[in-house]
Amino acid sequence: MSRQMTGAKMVVQALKDQGVEVVFGYPGGAVLPIYDELFQQNDIRHILVRHEQGAVHMAEGYARSTGKPGVVLVTSGPGATNAVTGLTDALMDSIPIVVLSGQVPTFMIGTDGFQEADTVGITRPCTKHNWLVKDTDRLAETIHQAFHVATKGRPGPVLIDIPKDVQFASGTYVPPKAARTDHYQPRVKGDIEAITRLVELMETAERPIFYTGGGVINSGPAASQLLRELVDATGFPITSTLMGLGAYPASGKHWLGMLGMHGLYEANMAMHDCDLMINLGARFDDRITGRIADFSPHSKKAHVDIDPSSINKVIHVDIPIVGDVGHVIEDILKVWKARGRKVNHEGLARWWAQIEEWKKVNCLSYKPSDKIIKPQYALQRLEALTKDRDRYITTEVGQHQMWAAQFLGFEAPNRWMTSGGLGTMGYGLPASIGVQIAHPEALVINVAGEASWLMNMQEMGTAVQFRAPVKQFILNNERLGMVRQWQQLLHGERYSQSWSEALPDFVKLAEAFGCGGAKVDNPADLDDAIRMMIDYDGPFILDVLVEKHENCFPMIPSGKPHNEMLLGDASTEGAIQAGGAVLV
Repeated sequence: MSRQMTGAKMVVQALKDQGVEVVFGYPGGAVLPIYDELFQQNDIRHILVRHEQGAVHMAEGYARSTGKPGVVLVTSGPGATNAVTGLTDALMDSIPIVVLSGQVPTFMIGTDGFQEADTVGITRPCTKHNWLVKDTDRLAETIHQAFHVATKGRPGPVLIDIPKDVQFASGTYVPPKAARTDHYQPRVKGDIEAITRLVELMETAERPIFYTGGGVINSGPAASQLLRELVDATGFPITSTLMGLGAYPASGKHWLGMLGMHGLYEANMAMHDCDLMINLGARFDDRITGRIADFSPHSKKAHVDIDPSSINKVIHVDIPIVGDVGHVIEDILKVWKARGRKVNHEGLARWWAQIEEWKKVNCLSYKPSDKIIKPQYALQRLEALTKDRDRYITTEVGQHQMWAAQFLGFEAPNRWMTSGGLGTMGYGLPASIGVQIAHPEALVINVAGEASWLMNMQEMGTAVQFRAPVKQFILNNERLGMVRQWQQLLHGERYSQSWSEALPDFVKLAEAFGCGGAKVDNPADLDDAIRMMIDYDGPFILDVLVEKHENCFPMIPSGKPHNEMLLGDASTEGAIQAGGAVLV
């Protein structure tokens, strides 16, 4: 039976029918009718942010840690434009987000009215799809379509722009089952002939490797479980992008660690020398490939991706397979088992022997200190003191992000939230709040640098207001660490604007926000400080003063191949002995 209701009421009803429990947002004139409807119900919880960029990052953290779409509500004009960075971040990292933005009344569109912006035009390049709804009768169906588009196929952000008069007007509500979604049905099953050709290569490969990405995690928990079964059954080594960490357990015996610009030596060398590369749900990002012409030059390449536009976009592959990673891995296992579970045991044994030689380089080694906290040591201690807990990690962007990826181990998917493709400073704090709202009893830690953290520090007010006990683990080197590292290594040590001379006292800042805070600068006191942070009943800021000029290694300089890495002094000698090309 059709129901008549206002557009504002339709929005709230559609969100309820889509199973939405939390909305992150900030009110304004163009969305007041929707906020009035939110006030009159108790099923959907609204989290009042301090900035719309923070709202989208919170929704990203919520979505990435739950597998559900994150929902954002913002007003017109600056409310919508403030959301653009978060939308672009979600698009790059394939995070399902639904943003509802207010708009001036339809009769005022194009008049440069107060807080008017061409939201659909502005957000077209940074959303998977967007809509301007001018007819209240079309509103409910559009919202249901938006959720479908955001979550099906390669996930991503969508936006619905809703003029204020559409919110006030009455129309007919369409329930989810009656909404038309058949026009977007991405292919999920891979071509069985291509899968069979891949299995044939797997049976004879001497130096195979699985290269996995965030697509495995986006496919759902079953995909990660199937991946583990496939890796353990074949005995092939596996590496991952930044976004794919946790799909295969860090403690797994076939795990090589992360690959790419700041990936592990053994992972990058294996990618360079492999004879069969099986890409599962990654997009050949430039942080991974290095110099395209020299990327994995000796291998046959297979690429499994649900997004057809990703196939052959960067790297030409021998076996393209369009489909959902989980479905394709399931079929790979079926075909491989049916053909007798064959692998090249002699070749694999030699391959693993070579990998073990590369591991001896100990590429994450660093010179310890008993006088100043090394950032690597800080993360080693954080890992040791939190790994057995119900833990979720978010990060800001920079050196600390890469060290976190190197030194923290993830045994399960959806436990690691970071800005990969866009590299958005200011992501981690709001993302940690979104994760905490989704998992109120869990330990949620944001690994941060002081510069990146300051970009959205206002969201500590959100954490305090909504009693989200997020822990902010700030590695404070008083520098824009990654910028300074590049300036040292690639720009003649000309440190142009790579540090601030006016940083706040983070402990006093915590006090001002009404949360806990502490500072630590002695390695001997670090464990106690971490325990204090963990045990504090509420949000906490831990200011960890670390070595100011520590560099993050390994590092593949821009434009270099995988087998030419910069290594720290502690591991360079071992790399030379292992036969790798090392830039010094």
